Amino acid sequence: MSEQIELLVNETIDEIRDLTESGRLTVAFSGGLDSTLVAVLASRALGRERVKLVNVCFGPYSYSRGLEIVASLADKMRLRLEFTPGYEAQERVWKDGPSCNRCTRLAKLPAIRSGVLGLVATGANQSDTWGKTGIVIKDGFYAPLRKWTKKQIENALSYLGIEVPKIGEAPVREGCKLKHLLKIMANPAYHGYSVAIANEVLLDQLEDFTHTLANVKVIGPLSRNIALINVCPLPPIEIRKRIKSSLLDIDVIDEVRWVEGPSVLKISANPGLYNSREARRWVLNGRLAPEFAFPVEVEWVKSRNNRLETFQVVDCWRLKDDSAHCD
Repeated sequence: MSEQIELLVNETIDEIRDLTESGRLTVAFSGGLDSTLVAVLASRALGRERVKLVNVCFGPYSYSRGLEIVASLADKMRLRLEFTPGYEAQERVWKDGPSCNRCTRLAKLPAIRSGVLGLVATGANQSDTWGKTGIVIKDGFYAPLRKWTKKQIENALSYLGIEVPKIGEAPVREGCKLKHLLKIMANPAYHGYSVAIANEVLLDQLEDFTHTLANVKVIGPLSRNIALINVCPLPPIEIRKRIKSSLLDIDVIDEVRWVEGPSVLKISANPGLYNSREARRWVLNGRLAPEFAFPVEVEWVKSRNNRLETFQVVDCWRLKDDSAHCD
């Protein structure tokens, strides 16, 4: 295993050196596993003084520990770090419905690209759309990890002796809080605030409870915020009652439900998405199911809302066959 990882590491270092004509590289740095490995390999290829990290700060949609971890990692790697704002563009994307891919393309990457000369390296890999295309460079963005799997990235960081603290939903995950808003953000002060504060409250309440996944999904019609709590393993009933009470104290949350077994999601989908079996399958298996505590099925309906460009989860109920356990 170490020989395979060492080969991948050396090949990627050589490629970074060969493709970076100016001898300098900017890394889109989130503080996660992927971008940290890119930063490490870039510094080994070009030298620390020729690598700059740029982090897009998503304001209320960034986890509270995020900036601290990003700054700490940059300091440990002795790499220059700059911050740039991106949450307003993120809110514009979510006005048309949830879409992490559009958010990356229309909010995150333009914020990083602004004022940067030369290539910008991203952490795109085999787990995302860009990685699967195999494209090396597009519009000034470079994907040195495009051939890598998530497991190879984890193994490489371990091989290189790099420990990356986790940001966000659980000890084994990192991410953005806004991805848990599973409907149009017509009003950031209502829809956006609900998902931002609910996920912080949940993680605070679970500080002493060991878990592998934890998030609050916000669903429902635009006039009603329904909070779905996902935690795996499922906490004892006393903890569940305490967390539910804390979330109900948030004035922009109208209802709180624990996901306690296999469930059905009622999803209103844009006609283009509704008419594509492959797209529906990806939304369920690639976007939603991995972040629910129990298996989920979907009841699809075609949306009549012209503003909805993706999908909106309007309801959720317990599946009768509830024998499965969270993974």
